[in-house]
Amino acid sequence: MVSEKIVLVFAILVVSCLILGCANPGISDPVDEDDTSTGYTDVSVQEAKNMMDSREVFLLDVRTVNEFETEHIEGAVNINVNELSSRLDEVARDGTILVYCRSGARSVTASNILVDAGYNDVYNMLGGINQWKAEGYPYVSGP
Repeated sequence: MVSEKIVLVFAILVVSCLILGCANPGISDPVDEDDTSTGYTDVSVQEAKNMMDSREVFLLDVRTVNEFETEHIEGAVNINVNELSSRLDEVARDGTILVYCRSGARSVTASNILVDAGYNDVYNMLGGINQWKAEGYPYVSGP
């Protein structure tokens, strides 16, 4: 009786692994090597600044128009996160995309939208423009 229970538990574990895909964990959809759970890479504002200084990036500000007009990073394109799915044609598909918002929450949502839409080279700036300003990096202020 005890050995039958052990065999049954073992069989359930094997079937569960097959169903959940853990029988072959090496096979998965291709995603960014730095963050396999999300498909995008989180970067600090320092890393974001280095990226912007060393290569061309599509800088995407996903805040509201009012927030953007109040202050933004020079060269940024403003597409509200709530409109991003319907405005993907405005986002370059063939380059590096650096996403930011005010503090970092909306940019996570936007980064996920981009990855789900098939964008591959997506970076989320942690801390948003608030952290950018705190580090003393330049930004455009006012209308």
